[in-house]
Amino acid sequence: MNRLLTLYPYLAAFILAPLSGYLWWQTYQNWPQMLVAWLTPVLWAYIVPGVGTNICKVWEVKSRWNMGRFRIQHGFVFGSATGVLVWLVHGAAATSLIDVFKTAFIVASVLGFWNILYDIVAIRAGILHIYNQPFAEGKGVDAIVMDYAPWIFGGFGAAYGLMVAGLEYYVRHYGVPGLSLSLAILLFGLALSIAVPVLGFMRHSYKKHGHTGTRPIELNK
Repeated sequence: MNRLLTLYPYLAAFILAPLSGYLWWQTYQNWPQMLVAWLTPVLWAYIVPGVGTNICKVWEVKSRWNMGRFRIQHGFVFGSATGVLVWLVHGAAATSLIDVFKTAFIVASVLGFWNILYDIVAIRAGILHIYNQPFAEGKGVDAIVMDYAPWIFGGFGAAYGLMVAGLEYYVRHYGVPGLSLSLAILLFGLALSIAVPVLGFMRHSYKKHGHTGTRPIELNK
């Protein structure tokens, strides 16, 4: 298992990155939708974990090639795997607002579930380290992961699914957006996918622990 986890970051970056782009291009056949679906999780996985590891220092990823406290190819590892996974569960393009919110719910559930499992395995393998309140209290890996992962990954999935399906709905009714609007949609989607999980997690942490969870907590000895 440890050998597989060691190889996975490189296989995901070099195999899943082009595969994810290809799958979304074949689905949409236009750049605006393809880039929102493919690029959003890649950028997110550099920004949020980058801040969480190197600025807030509540996470740490052990890797041979690191950029501070997380792996240099992390965006393409998480983002590409996410793109492929969401493509697999995506189904038909959204044609109504109900479809948009249904897709958001499905993507949130899928990403939340699989990333909870992955982080549990990664922590046990010594690849991922989380310095949060349950860690400081000496609790087990499951408690450590469940304190942040449902909000971070489920929240990201909800926002990401909303943007992918929302753009499908827009294209169906109004056509493919131009360059300026496409860029605005991409930036708005990225901002939403950052704000929803981070603010949701901070609210949860403050209510449960009395702090926002954005600083490392020392292990109680």
